[in-house]
Amino acid sequence: MTTRPELSRVLKPLEVGALALGCIIGFGCFVLPGDFLSDAGPLGAMLGVGLGGLAMLVITRSYGVMVRNFPVAGAEFAYAYQTAGRYHAYLCGWFLALGYLSIVPLNATALGMLGKFVAPQLFARGYLYTVAGFDVFAGEVLLASAAIGGIAFLQTRGAHDVGRLQVGLTAVLVGAVLLIGIGTPLSATASVDNLTPVFSLERAPLAGVLAMLAIAPFLYVGFDTLPQAAEEFDFAPRQGFRLMAWSIGAGAVMYALMILATASVSPWQTLVSSAPLWATGDAVRTSLGTPGLAILALSVTMAVFTGINGFFMASSRLLFGMARARLLPLWFAQIHPTHHTPVNAVLFVGTVSLVAPWFGREVIVWVVDMAALGTAFGYGYTCLAAARLRDGASSVTQADRGWAWAGLLLSVGFVLLLTVPAMPGFMGAPSWAALAAWLALGLLFFLVRAASYREVTSDELDRLILRR
Repeated sequence: MTTRPELSRVLKPLEVGALALGCIIGFGCFVLPGDFLSDAGPLGAMLGVGLGGLAMLVITRSYGVMVRNFPVAGAEFAYAYQTAGRYHAYLCGWFLALGYLSIVPLNATALGMLGKFVAPQLFARGYLYTVAGFDVFAGEVLLASAAIGGIAFLQTRGAHDVGRLQVGLTAVLVGAVLLIGIGTPLSATASVDNLTPVFSLERAPLAGVLAMLAIAPFLYVGFDTLPQAAEEFDFAPRQGFRLMAWSIGAGAVMYALMILATASVSPWQTLVSSAPLWATGDAVRTSLGTPGLAILALSVTMAVFTGINGFFMASSRLLFGMARARLLPLWFAQIHPTHHTPVNAVLFVGTVSLVAPWFGREVIVWVVDMAALGTAFGYGYTCLAAARLRDGASSVTQADRGWAWAGLLLSVGFVLLLTVPAMPGFMGAPSWAALAAWLALGLLFFLVRAASYREVTSDELDRLILRR
């Protein structure tokens, strides 16, 4: 019987809650409100964000059940294995790996956009080339690389240090968002009249709300980083659901505040039609001047670092869990002898993330657009696992199963919104190409690893994946 690598239990509830909220509120909260307004209008965007949050709460109920019963690294990968077997586990893990691995460099490249907006003389320098219409500059690549390298070093030092950093960064993030989200709509330049029309004129109100709802898996991706760290909880796993629910609720409020701040300073249709580099930045600079822009820049910086920090942990724990099951090479499951972190998995995530910024932000956005599909698969497998959990010792109730079936239907709905033509959230051609390439790579990799994966007995996989 092979030794099962174990991670240390060092994370406190506040650290884990900050991990989830800091990942939910990434750069998109500050960069995307202009796109939200264009798609749905102020009221439509806020309704879509709110409904998306409610849908995530339904799905989170199942995560709470599974974390309570299986507090292991790998989360959705382990849940898919528990309910559907080893091959479904691979499919789920492969989709999630793309989502997590793409969000780390995407957050880092957001620093470059911020740098070009605030200090173009410094970061919009050293033109290298253009990819898909996006100019790549040496300054922004170096900035993104420095952020990734710094977080990677910290990740190897121990989960407790990662958690404490996340608490500090998230506290600053929440405070800055409240200052911007409340101060901008109350400024002298803001007006309720600027919020009309409340829905986009480009599409029907319902279509706009559904377009927002379709990307809810991307907007709220991050609450599921909490289950990835469940093996390192220094508290009862049953608290996981409450922490995830609070992070989703707080995230929904923060998204709504930034949409309101962007739309209230000037007629939002005029703002959107001018195609600004950064709609929220323009609105805040107009209403609160340089001090407000500085606070907004601080918000984005904190959001970027909380996102990198949290998804770095989630990515490395997912890879660690898959390697422990022998699906990935055991190299990924090696633990640092002093700091007790999956050091090789961390190094791999860092290496991939350092390469990505050289391809330009637009290419990474294509990948992340279809990453919502991968997270929806993870949600679906988790809800299915909770619905089918029948062990008398599992403490799952009929109400839990009812919520789980509802969460499964919502997860299927998210997949349909993203993949059915004519649906408001239907992915564009570049995202489909990225998905096809990832699936082809996954099939090739599976063919290489299939023999060794099949050799592991079911009893051994139960022990390695589920700690049975």
